[in-house]
Amino acid sequence: MRDIIGTLADWQAVGERFALATVTSTSRSAPRPAGAALALHPDGRIVGSVSGGCVEGAVVEVATEVLRTGVPQRCRYGITDADAMAVGLTCGGTIEVLVRAVGDAPPLGDLRALVTADAPAALATVVEHADRPDLVGAAVVVGPDGTSGDLAGDDGDRTELDAAVVRAARAAIAAGATGLRRLGGAGEELGLDVGVLVEVFTPRPRMIVVGAADHADAVVRIGRFLGFHVTVCDPRARFATAARFPDADLVVADWPHRVIEGADLDARAAICVLTHDPKVDVPALRAALTGSAGYVGAMGSRRTHADRVERLRATGLDTAALERLRSPIGLDLGGRTPEETAVAVAAELLQLRSGATGLPLRDLDGPLHAPSDLPSRT
Repeated sequence: MRDIIGTLADWQAVGERFALATVTSTSRSAPRPAGAALALHPDGRIVGSVSGGCVEGAVVEVATEVLRTGVPQRCRYGITDADAMAVGLTCGGTIEVLVRAVGDAPPLGDLRALVTADAPAALATVVEHADRPDLVGAAVVVGPDGTSGDLAGDDGDRTELDAAVVRAARAAIAAGATGLRRLGGAGEELGLDVGVLVEVFTPRPRMIVVGAADHADAVVRIGRFLGFHVTVCDPRARFATAARFPDADLVVADWPHRVIEGADLDARAAICVLTHDPKVDVPALRAALTGSAGYVGAMGSRRTHADRVERLRATGLDTAALERLRSPIGLDLGGRTPEETAVAVAAELLQLRSGATGLPLRDLDGPLHAPSDLPSRT
């Protein structure tokens, strides 16, 4: 939903009621994870996707009816359904989708503000309620400093349910995992009466691109496309400018090792060193390899790599640290242009993140998509 939250908030801001379809759960080789969303505007505009194209037509038909009646619907599509081939979900998986009408609640503008600020947030939506079907579709936005909206409750049980949903959302934020939570009808932590989809929006992972060259621009663009918060850094102020890197979130004219050492990086972070100057890249790589970033790559020939390794070893780095260095950077795709090189870097990032083989899919058996019990980001 992250990719369409801006559009939805804009629709809501001008008082437009629309239908929102959200994947609430998946099994086997489902094409999109829980939290994937599609929205239908009254004028026929469609944004987002719940299946990568497989069942979009069927979902839009349901959304059209929901927009007319205002009554939410839950739908299940998969190979176990008699009409699976008719709706087109032939990939071997199953998805469950909640389709509801959205008016002035939940406050999507607040959610957009949290996502834009890279603050941890969640949207918790009631998917099912054994005793109160009128609460299906009710939602609350949960951020680090409070909540927005509620489940429209005013009696004791429903107030307790609100509090339980917020607690479940905060736990999901801490785990960084979107998924379906089960609660009791009055908010009991152990129960099956209420199903709540908690969509977690974690801060974007960081990518630091070292070196303000043409290859850097291509890596910035593909890094942004993959959902990274991208910083470009170079000590040469005339090259490190926002005008040269309009897709970067931040451009810094400073020594890269200082930028890396001052950044709040975790295992999701990627550092791509694209310089060929030892006085720049050696300190930058040393800072990267002694830090927490999960991916550290450097551009250069094998001769350049061998020279860098010796220089880094001379700074005191041990073999374990040096083995973290992905150099020459990227997978072997035969790329030469900046754009082709960026694709090779992105492929290596995805391969490392997922633990996949990197082999052609046609040469592999088994499901194409990650198992549904893995955490997913929306």
